[in-house]
Amino acid sequence: MSGFQGEQTASGHLHVPSESKEPYPADVLEQLSVDAEQVISRYPQKRSALLPLLHLVQSVDGYITGRGIDFCAKLLDLTTAEVSGVATFYTQYKRHPNGEYTVGVCTNTLCAVMGGDQIWDTVSEHLGIGHDETTEDGRITLERVECNAACDYAPVVMANWEFFDNQTPESTIQLVDDLRSGAPVAPTRGPGRVCTFKQTSRVLAGFDDGLADEGPGAGPASLRGLQLAREEGWTAPGDDDRTQPEPDAASVEGLASGQRGSVDTPSNAPDELPGGRDPQKKGE
Repeated sequence: MSGFQGEQTASGHLHVPSESKEPYPADVLEQLSVDAEQVISRYPQKRSALLPLLHLVQSVDGYITGRGIDFCAKLLDLTTAEVSGVATFYTQYKRHPNGEYTVGVCTNTLCAVMGGDQIWDTVSEHLGIGHDETTEDGRITLERVECNAACDYAPVVMANWEFFDNQTPESTIQLVDDLRSGAPVAPTRGPGRVCTFKQTSRVLAGFDDGLADEGPGAGPASLRGLQLAREEGWTAPGDDDRTQPEPDAASVEGLASGQRGSVDTPSNAPDELPGGRDPQKKGE
């Protein structure tokens, strides 16, 4: 296993290697600051930008570094302890250098009984690493995942949070071998390729990579319940009072082929605008 293993004290503060506290090079800091200001501008209160800013740090450093914690704290007027407390709470924030690809094997109930435990044991032995450990070449970090939220395609494996459905030990070994060798890898659903951990972190920070509408977002198994309800005329309590037309079978099939069926819902008006401006006072 390569890389520093972060420590967490009883108070939840993050300890990071001393080299991760070295200042950013001037050009990196300049671009990071520009991107950070764009993220912060989306929120009425700038401290609300902490989660995407931590992803932004990971998109540059590959994990939550000491300098990244200092950067977030300074921009958001938070203490480093407050930033560290958040960074140690969520598992998507890595406390030590992460591989280029995080491979998560679901071992929760349904995936486990469908073969998830066997996949985990086989792939862990194949790579020679355990949970939250990284291969010596720095390519793969392996994780046991409680749920990949794709039970209809169990057992499911994710690579940087892209779905690989109906997996077997053999197919998952092929997946990690392809990722390590640099061979093109396409997930079962979604975009036509798997992005690196840093690239994915930048998307999670709120920057579009142009891949959001690639490929199907749901498959036939995901939509089977909806299709069955349409065929049987089943409705939820209160559905009779709704005026929205029911989608026909073609629209259900369209969702399975990748068409988007969601409707953007307006957000609540902010309590205040960036900089403390009152949203009720127009023209400011």
